[in-house]
Amino acid sequence: MHNDQPLIFERSKPGRIAYSLPTLDVPAVDVSELVPADYLRTEEPELPEVSELDLMRHYTALSKRNHGVDSGFYPLGSCTMKYNPKINENVARLAGFAHIHPLQPEETVQGALELMYDLQEHLKEITEWMQLRCNRRLALTASGPG
Repeated sequence: MHNDQPLIFERSKPGRIAYSLPTLDVPAVDVSELVPADYLRTEEPELPEVSELDLMRHYTALSKRNHGVDSGFYPLGSCTMKYNPKINENVARLAGFAHIHPLQPEETVQGALELMYDLQEHLKEITEWMQLRCNRRLALTASGPG
């Protein structure tokens, strides 16, 4: 592993751009009409000027410095701590959950409501709390050990 990764500012060359935006398809609005003058910059931000390829290589190299459960063996710690977040991310991306709106009609989200009810009941049993409620906005409330 190379630990001599230069700073992104050290890769900067004037005129390089790491993005391309589509043609504006709505009327242009002057930002000074929307934001009070006290909050507007008076100088350009000091951002690095790098190509898209340089940007991707830089952040990919930085990400490889972090340990991940799918990039190497880590003998310490709980399996729960290492693997559950990956499983949770996969479940959260399922089509039936990813696009649910908190104020969606109840009849359209019965599966998600059943899942939240089961979760609350399991957590009540595990924690021995008398009351535990998952509400439709995915908040969790609890009161008093049972």
